[in-house]
Amino acid sequence: MPHLAQPCRRTVALSLVVLAASCLAAQEASPAKPATAEAHLGAGYDALKLERYGLAAAEFKAALALDPSLMERARFPLAVSLFEIHQSAEARREFETLRRELGDHPNILYYLGRLDIESNDFKTATQLLSKAMTEPPFPDTAYYLGFAFLKQHDLSAAEKWLKVARDLLPQDSQVDYQLSKVYREQGRDEDAKQALAHSEELRQREDNEISWKQECAQELDQRLPQEARASCQKLYDPGNADKLSSLGTIYGQHGDLDDALKCFQRAAELAPKSPQMAYNLALTYFQLNRFEKARAPLENALKRWPDLFQLNALYGAVLAKLGANTSAYQALRHAHELNPQDSGAANMLYLTILQLAQKSQEARDYSHSLTYLQEAAKLRPEESEPHRRMAEIYSLTAHAAQATAEQREADRLNTNSPN
Repeated sequence: MPHLAQPCRRTVALSLVVLAASCLAAQEASPAKPATAEAHLGAGYDALKLERYGLAAAEFKAALALDPSLMERARFPLAVSLFEIHQSAEARREFETLRRELGDHPNILYYLGRLDIESNDFKTATQLLSKAMTEPPFPDTAYYLGFAFLKQHDLSAAEKWLKVARDLLPQDSQVDYQLSKVYREQGRDEDAKQALAHSEELRQREDNEISWKQECAQELDQRLPQEARASCQKLYDPGNADKLSSLGTIYGQHGDLDDALKCFQRAAELAPKSPQMAYNLALTYFQLNRFEKARAPLENALKRWPDLFQLNALYGAVLAKLGANTSAYQALRHAHELNPQDSGAANMLYLTILQLAQKSQEARDYSHSLTYLQEAAKLRPEESEPHRRMAEIYSLTAHAAQATAEQREADRLNTNSPN
């Protein structure tokens, strides 16, 4: 499983999120062809993490068509996807539908405020974003509120909220750029000059960080530990979760799991609500065989993001390693529902089902064992093992005809097996 990088400035939530609007970095894949609402939901989240918002919108619409009750789970990311592809009128309809059902949730108010900014309705935008600031859903909420006040020439309020944004987004060059405009309109030329200079400094730092990342990765590739340490440490910022996540990902990709863990631990402390940070931390613990440590961040993340395939698949793998096969089965089954095309999750689910079937058989709970084995046979119809075990159970329970039929199917599959 790859680490999930978080390159975006803003994280969108789905309790919503967008993976959050998301940024769960993943490899480009062919779109799935699911037939259930859960599978469309999983395909939609996969498209979001690839920032393929048009495809995501289509998948979430398909999920809602099959199950209209998927209000928060599908309609919110649908609205976000429409927002990202600039289908503003349709996005607004979806957000307003959510608002009628869920009330003035900060996530919804944030996006409605953003839509009002795009339509130059800055007065309404400030009203909505001010409400959202009672429980800010995203770090840039204050930035957009300050921007909306600036557009109305309410310079005092604009300065107030842009300063809040600067504390929340200390590396964002746009915040100081907008502050320089406020100071210029107030006649504070020296403050404006300093804010603009700081904005340019941050922009230059962003360019430098791109070079440092390349140097760090290249020197790790070349196995130059001392040189790599010097380059990589330039990227270490104990107060910035995104930078720590990026550095941890580089370490992890090069097998330096101890240094990766330090980065991901601190990133998770700084961004405890981020599914990306939880996944990266848990995956690193998993790779270090520290399975109990991997469990906690996944459990917390799944409370907020129950339909993220990667979280469910990793959680199932962790639980299987801990011997909690029933819970592992539930997590892996949901992961398979969300992404039926993922062979890794399907294989883990298959093996877990066989283990549960064996445990039930040993307890002489033959009914449950048969149920598990039938599910395993459906999941992997080319495998003979479920049929062989069913034949064994039918023999033990004196169902000779069924035992013969299952053994015959097991023999047929063994004969046709390429192995």
